[in-house]
Amino acid sequence: MALITLGLSHHSAPLEARERLAFTDADLAGALERLRALPGVEEAAILSTCNRTEILTVATPEHEGRLVEWWRRERQVPAGALEPHLFVLRDQSSVLHSLRVAAGLDSMVLGEPQILGQMKQAYAKAQAVQSLGPVLSRLFQHTFAVAKTVRSRTQIGAHPVSIAYAAVQLAQHIFADLGSQTALLIGAGETVQLLARHLKTRGVGRIIVANRSLEKAQQLAASLHGYAIGLNDLSMHLAEADLVISGTASRGYMLTRELVANAIGRRRRKPMLMIDLAVPRDFDPAIAKLEDIYLYSLDDLRAVIAENLKVREAAAQQAEALVADYARDFERWLESRDAGATIRRLRLRARESRDEVLAKARRKLANGESAEAVMAFVADTLANKLLHAPSERLRNSSVVEQAMLLDAAHKLFDLPEEE
Repeated sequence: MALITLGLSHHSAPLEARERLAFTDADLAGALERLRALPGVEEAAILSTCNRTEILTVATPEHEGRLVEWWRRERQVPAGALEPHLFVLRDQSSVLHSLRVAAGLDSMVLGEPQILGQMKQAYAKAQAVQSLGPVLSRLFQHTFAVAKTVRSRTQIGAHPVSIAYAAVQLAQHIFADLGSQTALLIGAGETVQLLARHLKTRGVGRIIVANRSLEKAQQLAASLHGYAIGLNDLSMHLAEADLVISGTASRGYMLTRELVANAIGRRRRKPMLMIDLAVPRDFDPAIAKLEDIYLYSLDDLRAVIAENLKVREAAAQQAEALVADYARDFERWLESRDAGATIRRLRLRARESRDEVLAKARRKLANGESAEAVMAFVADTLANKLLHAPSERLRNSSVVEQAMLLDAAHKLFDLPEEE
């Protein structure tokens, strides 16, 4: 058996191919059951996200072609649609890859933490349908522990490298206490929605959402326990805002110098942080000349992100070294399970049983029992001792484990098929 990973990711496949070959949450349970039922597959798990789909198996190497064919059939794609994007990793390479993925070292955004949560979900799904065994269970647990260690011992995830997160981080630097601040968000697109969630998570005191479509503003505001307004009401509420973030597709300025100067006057010169994420810009650049205004553009944030990426890249070198060490730890565990080590332990246990039975046989002979009776005792007792543990394990195992053990027992003891 080998540890085999078949996969594709943003490194090897365009978005269209990733979409066609991915598994939805609704697909996973049935797909895992069918995958586990393939001849030669003993353990299975599937990780499927917008940026990658990976099939992890403990399987016989000669059945790799069946795995590829199974994936193609499951996603109903024609021959040749999968292979150009596919990578196949075995044993040590598969272990190292899983650890790198969990640590965020293989992600589109270096060091992003979401992939670890997605791997935990993949583990839970496989557990639910009992498609895991000792190797993949151990690998997932090892992977989670290593990812946690990498994040605690390096700066791989400490510096924001997304626009939304960098904007919120900037707000936290400017304001000592976000809980006492009011945020005005202009627009309701994806970036603004993500920003809103970050702000809510960090406990911002109040959120006002302004949008051309009042209905969309109300939908976003409702999810944040905030307040919705139309764009025509911006002038009425601008003075309430300590933090103003905009990301619309407007062709003209949403806020002019005059409008902001008026709001600052009403705020009695209380400072205001303004972040313009729009292209073209939503805020008149002349606003930056006003006192008590801190205005940042998309280019300003990109400069921060570029600097943070340099820090992450330096941290990634430390993380790669850690991951390589922990991958070797898992490889040593795999090696400890190899046939040679297991055979040595089997022989040792058999010798211990033999010696114990022989000692009892000698005592019986010394007590005058017949050689024939003692030979029968030795044969029966030794057979029972050697078969007791496997027999008990077979009786007490779960249905799935029992099926695997029975198959192994037939192979190990070369048992004839029942007629």
